[in-house]
Amino acid sequence: MPTSQPIKAFLDKGPEYLPSVSVDCVIFGFHENQLKVLLLEFKHTKAFALPGGFVFKEESTDEAATRILWERTGVKDIYLEQFHTFGEQNRGNWDVHKATMSSHGFELEVEHWLLQRFISIGYYALVDFSKVQPTPDIFSDLGDWYDIHQIPALILDHNMIIDKALETLRLMLDHKLVGFNLLSETFTMNELQSLYETILDKKLLRANFQRKMLSLGILERVKKKFSGKAHKPPYVYRINQNQ
Repeated sequence: MPTSQPIKAFLDKGPEYLPSVSVDCVIFGFHENQLKVLLLEFKHTKAFALPGGFVFKEESTDEAATRILWERTGVKDIYLEQFHTFGEQNRGNWDVHKATMSSHGFELEVEHWLLQRFISIGYYALVDFSKVQPTPDIFSDLGDWYDIHQIPALILDHNMIIDKALETLRLMLDHKLVGFNLLSETFTMNELQSLYETILDKKLLRANFQRKMLSLGILERVKKKFSGKAHKPPYVYRINQNQ
């Protein structure tokens, strides 16, 4: 099917979407002490953006976020957390949308639904990026992981959305225990501390960190991890399922 046909089908769906409501997903990827963000690069324009889209009238925003993530990246079955709503009056700058559609042969009128002001609901998640292979959609040349310190300039307010998502992720490490989704069923305190240090982007004092984590009352010590070496093996922990 020519590229223009699925794009026309998308444009024709305008009346099926909730007016002026969109969803943007900040997918953080962690692996081997690296923290990255999943971004899409639009065809022809070389503009970068978060995976995002619009909400059908018959679905919830949570359902829309799950669907959009699957459609735009091929990623599914991961935990998504709604973290903020972005609704500044000046958040619209639709030159990229115009250029993208024009490159596919579609000239949008000023009153076109795609060029109206949208309030965006932000979602974030944390996954192991070594286990996720992004799938480009009809608008994107590719999807790829970018180091959190090397994020390019993005469309609209997407850089601000990432900053807010990272701030929320760091605040929720203890409250939502998001980071534990990336660990094995059992893990050492060193492995847990490395995860926290990567996400928080700072070194933590070992004794203080261990004291803090144990005080949460969520860890259960199960056994020592023997390495076959002469030094004392570290303790191994898991989440206490009774909490």
